[in-house]
Amino acid sequence: MNGKDAGGRHWFTSSYSSNGDQCVEVALGEAVGMRDTKHHGAGPELWVSADGWRAFVAGAVSGELTV
Repeated sequence: MNGKDAGGRHWFTSSYSSNGDQCVEVALGEAVGMRDTKHHGAGPELWVSADGWRAFVAGAVSGELTV
């Protein structure tokens, strides 16, 4: 899903995502929200500060974080 929710937040998925509901949506701003696409906007959301998001992305890109 790429679009706005009732709160006016713009949620988007990666351009590499398919329509299989197996992705994460992100809303960027002063805080960054993440949610699972399979819930179609009705499930739980995880919010972190923009600084926390930047640290997470930097750690993922550098290989510091592993699955």
